[in-house]
Amino acid sequence: MAKIFVTGGLGFIGSNLVPELRKRGHEVWVCDLTNSGSDNYIRCDTREYRQLERVFNQHQFDFVYHLAAEYGRWNGEDYYENLWQTNVIGTKHILRLQEQKKFRMIFFSSAEVYGDYIGVMSEDIMDKLAIKQMNDYAMTKWVGELQVLNSAAMFGTETVRVRPVNAYGPHEHYSPYRGVIPNFIHKALHGQPYTVFLGHKRIFDYVEDTCRTFANIVDNFKPGEVYNIGGKEEWEHDIKYVSDLILKYLGKDDRNITYKEAEPFTTQVKHMDFAKSRRDLNHDPKIPLEEGLKYTIAWMKKAEQGW
Repeated sequence: MAKIFVTGGLGFIGSNLVPELRKRGHEVWVCDLTNSGSDNYIRCDTREYRQLERVFNQHQFDFVYHLAAEYGRWNGEDYYENLWQTNVIGTKHILRLQEQKKFRMIFFSSAEVYGDYIGVMSEDIMDKLAIKQMNDYAMTKWVGELQVLNSAAMFGTETVRVRPVNAYGPHEHYSPYRGVIPNFIHKALHGQPYTVFLGHKRIFDYVEDTCRTFANIVDNFKPGEVYNIGGKEEWEHDIKYVSDLILKYLGKDDRNITYKEAEPFTTQVKHMDFAKSRRDLNHDPKIPLEEGLKYTIAWMKKAEQGW
């Protein structure tokens, strides 16, 4: 079994991934920004090289899952200093330590890097076409990938890049900067208005499905590879369909919903290709949106006071 370090391990994906890795017998250590009394936890801000260096001087890790990041395009506008410092400078710090310590890394990018591309988004598209990223969040994730590639070429570091699509599920608390699913559920629960942009389509992936695939990387690590990891290609849905399902499950109507045309500065439709992750990582999603939303609503009702 491996000794694994997960940056951002208290976040949405991290808090689902860590139990999956531990269940498989790995020794897993976690860092995040807050204090915690949990076992194998180290408080650490990846923007601060000294704090990371202390961790890696005390431990010898086989793998690092680098999840620590600021998330979201509008968060990236309002808090761009945090976004660039965490997603770019923080990643550079990790790479500098990887060059010294020689651990293998799984770097979490995003499907947002596909930007304004309107075709089927297979991993090699980024090597063939000049694509315009449409917001700072997407830009920082692509810069992170380029940093990873440069480090591999210059110093021989070994990293696998992953491009999650639209993960959702338990442990994703609502904030104004999170994705549409926690946003819609939170506001529907509390009778608050929200906006649905028409014409947008996404493949949503239940977080437990994707975390199984992320955990599989340790068992079939191919340095230099990059993977789209999401649901199934046929699970592509209109955003309005997502909203309609949430309202149906909560027994509410759409009186508080405003419908508008396409949202600016974001891709309308993402046609994803998951063939590589099925081939190399045994990617096999089990939970479709219609089922996963029920679990997510139940979790959010418990997580939010008064439900």
